[in-house]
Amino acid sequence: MSNAKIWLSSPHMGGNELKYIQSAFDENWVAPMGSNVNLFEKKLEEYLEENKYITALSTGTAAVHLALNVLGVKAGDEVICQTMTFSASANPIVYLGAKPIFVDSESDTWNMSPQILEDAIKDRIALGIKPKAIIVVHLYGMPAKIEEILKIANKYEIPLIEDAAESLGSSYKNQKCGTFGVLGVLSFNGNKIITTSGGGALVCTTKEQQSKALFLATQARDSAPHYQHSEIGFNYRLSNISASIGCGQMEVLEERILQRRKNFKFYFDLFNNKPGITMLVEPTSDFYSNHWLSAITIDEKITGFSSEDLCTKFHESNIESRPLWKPMHLQPVFADAPYYGGNIAENLFKKGLCLPSGSNLTDENRNRIKKVIESCFQLEKSK
Repeated sequence: MSNAKIWLSSPHMGGNELKYIQSAFDENWVAPMGSNVNLFEKKLEEYLEENKYITALSTGTAAVHLALNVLGVKAGDEVICQTMTFSASANPIVYLGAKPIFVDSESDTWNMSPQILEDAIKDRIALGIKPKAIIVVHLYGMPAKIEEILKIANKYEIPLIEDAAESLGSSYKNQKCGTFGVLGVLSFNGNKIITTSGGGALVCTTKEQQSKALFLATQARDSAPHYQHSEIGFNYRLSNISASIGCGQMEVLEERILQRRKNFKFYFDLFNNKPGITMLVEPTSDFYSNHWLSAITIDEKITGFSSEDLCTKFHESNIESRPLWKPMHLQPVFADAPYYGGNIAENLFKKGLCLPSGSNLTDENRNRIKKVIESCFQLEKSK
């Protein structure tokens, strides 16, 4: 049996990416514009449906930053953000000089708690500052309780940004994640369900939003024969070469989703009769997760081993696993940011682990993973 590295979530090419890359070279479009950028955007729009408009960008972080810009977030404004997420969801708030307000998770989906969200909004309004936007994240591909969250956002007339960086292909009541909010964010980083090497996209509700985003993403150059700028812009447009990879990846997206869900089923069956292990699963049939990463929490009092112990065992066998995201309100850089909630996110971080979930996992890989997991339980039984 090979002892080659098993990665948490590595890139998985489909085969036709080179065809699109070659066309870009043939056309000599190796810049942040070109036919494959347009084609990639069209493919995404067709996939998401809902009459959305896509702007392809250099990163998902750039998409969050532009979303806040498009909504007019300024220095001194407040933006509510899910605490259980990667820092890229929150950092752009600070780029603009605005203030992040962090909200705890709920236990079903591990995503933003609708109840605590409303509590936070009421309190910020009582303090005299109405939040300018809300950023909700579909963590590890699991849709948030988006219907409840959207209802609250609309009630208080606060625009909702959906960070769907981890959830392309996930849906709630058959509507794709990233299409519920005023603006949505996608990521095509190397570890995502499909990749453009590095890249992202902003999902816009109106053509005007898309035009504004594209203007800002291309250095905000005014319509003039010379270089003139009346606004500060950014160099955020996606390369035509990267978009070429994306065009090829879109051809295998549905296959990649099924492969990730197959991994989830493997883990679900493996842990089915093992007390102390809880998987992140869809709460009801309304939720459909791409299971970008299969994730668990471990109750050490029941299992006799912790998530850190299992992570160490994986590492010893040349298998990558990772702790869950460390909540933003626990990060040193956000130590002074207001936080609403209890300890749901904190406990998830203490007990959680992301398992190897790449769409290119083989049966041999899964057997190696299974042996490591079973060894932990056998070791505990022998004590």
